[in-house]
Amino acid sequence: MKKLADTPISVLDLATYPQGGTIAHALQTSRELAQGAERWGYKRYWVAEHHNLEGVASSATVVIMGYIADHTKTIRIGSGGIMLPNHAPLVVAEQIGTLESLHPGRIDLGLGRAPGTDQVTMRALRRGGRGEEFDVQVAELLSYFAPAQPHQAVKAIPGAGIDVPVWILGSSLWSAHFAAAIGRPYAFASHFAPGDLMEALEVYRSEFKASKQLDKPHVMVGVPALAADTDEKAEFLATSMYQRFLGIIRNTRAPLPPPVENMDAVWSLGERMAVAERMALMVVGGPERVAANLQEIVRATDADELIISSDAFERADRLRSYEIIAQAAQRYPAA
Repeated sequence: MKKLADTPISVLDLATYPQGGTIAHALQTSRELAQGAERWGYKRYWVAEHHNLEGVASSATVVIMGYIADHTKTIRIGSGGIMLPNHAPLVVAEQIGTLESLHPGRIDLGLGRAPGTDQVTMRALRRGGRGEEFDVQVAELLSYFAPAQPHQAVKAIPGAGIDVPVWILGSSLWSAHFAAAIGRPYAFASHFAPGDLMEALEVYRSEFKASKQLDKPHVMVGVPALAADTDEKAEFLATSMYQRFLGIIRNTRAPLPPPVENMDAVWSLGERMAVAERMALMVVGGPERVAANLQEIVRATDADELIISSDAFERADRLRSYEIIAQAAQRYPAA
């Protein structure tokens, strides 16, 4: 059985801001969190692409990646992910090629195919797009990273000949089939959509075809989590994350709300069950409980890596959550 202490953990950041907060504050928090994550031993710091979503400031994913890379030294910086249908593959290759040229050996490229926050946003993002299938776009993107050939009409400059790990992200069986078919590492978005997690991992592992980039399956599992110094404080702080997911269910998206003492005064029984379904992997507690629950996720999924999405209304509580998670994971089962 894989051990939590031997399983790399990473940070997934949406550059969130709380009610009353500002986008500038959110980006400063991301910088401080990345610097902390580097000290605490996290392997990667990934930024997710979202658009037209109140409370989330990570729409310009590549710009934030560059900002974070400039303010760190060793931690890998990546996209979790770039939604490729929103962009021309050539532009993505040039942007990632630029980042890798500036920060050699530190850049990851995670690719997803989600449309955006909603259909209206998707149309605004993809106006004039070619409507190509995701697999066609990925193939085109990968071709730009290959060494440039004589008389090649279109080259990614920078980008050609750049060796950047390319991950396939997803929350469905389709992404599992695709990641396996092209022999790339697979990250499952179980931090918000855990329903198909186990089946998707089975599909990916059973169908995996070795490639030049990867000789065996490699899986990263997304985990929502909130850690604090005590179980009781963590349970209180986690209500902010519950309320955000409740807003998604109600289609009333807003910046992260402050924690509350009693969620039963906020949601109905049906809404509570809906949030629980979306957050089935949620880990909440003090160091010992967090470590034990993360170990159970590693055991159940056989994950090669975990990527943690943790949020709190106050910046200090969010930083402390990630610090406790890292420390607890490194000590377990000694804790």
